[in-house]
Amino acid sequence: MPAHTTSVTDSLRQGTRLVTGGVAAIVVILSAAAGFLFLTLPDGQAFNDQVAQLFANNDALQSQGEVELLMILAQSGTAFADVLASYRMIILVLMIFAAALLAAALVFVVMLMTLNRRMAQVERSGIEVSSLIISREERTVYLNTMGFKLTDAMIETMSVLAEARLDDELLTGAQIEAMISGRDASDCEEAAGATRIKRLRDGLGNQMVSELLVKNIARKGYVLAIDKGVIEMV
Repeated sequence: MPAHTTSVTDSLRQGTRLVTGGVAAIVVILSAAAGFLFLTLPDGQAFNDQVAQLFANNDALQSQGEVELLMILAQSGTAFADVLASYRMIILVLMIFAAALLAAALVFVVMLMTLNRRMAQVERSGIEVSSLIISREERTVYLNTMGFKLTDAMIETMSVLAEARLDDELLTGAQIEAMISGRDASDCEEAAGATRIKRLRDGLGNQMVSELLVKNIARKGYVLAIDKGVIEMV
């Protein structure tokens, strides 16, 4: 399967490049937006400078009310500077938070796209089986490194499919039922064989694995979608 391996590797590389470029673009855009906001915010010290200028220009003021007014203006300038400083901090935190959320969203989207592409490749190419051992005595099917305990009926269905695969044959549901029950295929129903296939797939557990392993070719029949050289019956 070297072609598929190369394809998956290329997909991972493309995904990595896309994530890196996307994160960099997010950082650049949000950094530019934050810089623009910081530059357009008024200078907190400007108010204090104006108040200081008022004090300098009106140092001859003597009445208590006028002095108190200038003091209030000075305190307002300090409060204004503090508020602007807090605004800058809030904007900075929000920008960092937004960058993190956008980067995480981008990573999840790319991961989902890569997974979907990989699943599509697996669906097109089938499941790669390096070893399929059917043990009638143990009533177990060993698929690669996984063992599946099956009923006698499921083992019989698997054995019939394996023998047909060794002979490069496809079996209809009626033929499967005939070979297991010992009756003539004309006396068996297609639905009976289809039911046996469904039970075998249920016994194999994972729906995707079982449906890729036991394939249904439209209007032809059922077949094990594996290399017949890996089949062993004990």
